[in-house]
Amino acid sequence: MKHRQLASTLLGAMLAVMTLTSISLVGAVGVPRAEAVPSMSDVRRKMQNNERLKQQLAGVNSDLADQILALNDLNDNQIPAAQKSYQEAQQSAEQASSVAQSTADRLEAARKDKAELEEKIKQSGEDYDDAKAGVAEMARKGFHGSDASMVMEVVTKSTSTKDFVDKMQADAAVSRSEANAANDAAGDLNSSMNRKERLAAIEDQIDRLKTQADQDAATALSAAKQAQGKQKNLEDLRDKGTAQRAKLERQKNSLTSQTAREAAEIIIMESQIDALAQEQKVQQAAHANPVTGDRQQIGTPTPPPTSGGGNGGSGPVPPPNGGNGVSGMNYGVPGNCPEGSGYCYGHPTGNSVGGSAYPARQCTLWAYIRRSQLSLPVGSYMGNGADWAGTARSLGYLVNNTPHVGAVMVFARGQRVGSWNASPAYGHVAVVERVNSDGSVLISEGGTGFATFPAWETVYNAGAYQYVHY
Repeated sequence: MKHRQLASTLLGAMLAVMTLTSISLVGAVGVPRAEAVPSMSDVRRKMQNNERLKQQLAGVNSDLADQILALNDLNDNQIPAAQKSYQEAQQSAEQASSVAQSTADRLEAARKDKAELEEKIKQSGEDYDDAKAGVAEMARKGFHGSDASMVMEVVTKSTSTKDFVDKMQADAAVSRSEANAANDAAGDLNSSMNRKERLAAIEDQIDRLKTQADQDAATALSAAKQAQGKQKNLEDLRDKGTAQRAKLERQKNSLTSQTAREAAEIIIMESQIDALAQEQKVQQAAHANPVTGDRQQIGTPTPPPTSGGGNGGSGPVPPPNGGNGVSGMNYGVPGNCPEGSGYCYGHPTGNSVGGSAYPARQCTLWAYIRRSQLSLPVGSYMGNGADWAGTARSLGYLVNNTPHVGAVMVFARGQRVGSWNASPAYGHVAVVERVNSDGSVLISEGGTGFATFPAWETVYNAGAYQYVHY
């Protein structure tokens, strides 16, 4: 009965952990290296942004200003903190489940050993010494071997030929030699327990493992429940954000100040970015789209098809103004390239295997996901973040220093961005969500250094970066 209860408890914990894992971002395996690593000054940056926001809302109706500040707090603080807490709880639950499973496996192995030993006892008694019998069999094989010196030394304990011959003259010599070798080996290995003693030792081990297994299973179940609670808290915060965003959308037109209206729109968009990420997570889980590896994407782009299929079956769409000489500021978002297009806007996109080549939670994966959401062309093998501009040029994309909504923003290796530096090894990429009136840009971005996937921020020296358009 107790064994069935343990199995039921452990199964419950494992199912809870499996449920938590299945709704995580598909492909989030291993420990991907972060392409963007915010420093401790990220906290200072958020405080500065909050003060700037309060200044922009000066003179705004206090109720409406409070709504804007509340949604901003959800975006920048509450949701990221809840997501981090949930991820940590999920990892603890997975670890506890693994420990519980390991203990249960050891318990099952001990029960199997007991059953096998009890069967042997039925056949040849409980006083039979398996250790000595095993070493005796080794001695017998040695005696029938071709190495006489080994037989002399190991089997008969002889130190000379004469001694060996004397010992072998009696009919019982072999039997005595086996017994001597077995006694010595069993003593040296401390394995001279007979079956009765071994059975008692196994039963004692089973009792200890039962207690440990009960404790481990209970710990695993508790950890899984805690993770589920963290997940529920995160979902509640996101639901709250959705409701506040909808309410603010209805009231933002009452803002008469341009700076206040723009501040509200930026905060609304930040909330929308998080919502889009959750939709993408659900879609990935439904389609089981694989995301492989724990490395940055490195390699030569694979040439995609050069004709057909780029516009839903109607052929490639020529870019406005002819060729690739567009300014990057005169096309609409979203675009009209179906996800996975191999040829669009008059050039090969480089898309051959979708987003499966990009590592989980990294900036390159998010850039692929977001461009696909906007129906803009994006390649499967664009390289590390810093490589995207060069790869894009080689495929025929427009690349310049002018930001535009939907463009991929490319950060050079180690390039400073506000309060943090892009990876010195890989660089970084993000997607432009909004170009603000002061020339700054709101971007969405991935990277394991951020609390959420994606994250977002406003970058002010926008002209210092390259942008991949189409």
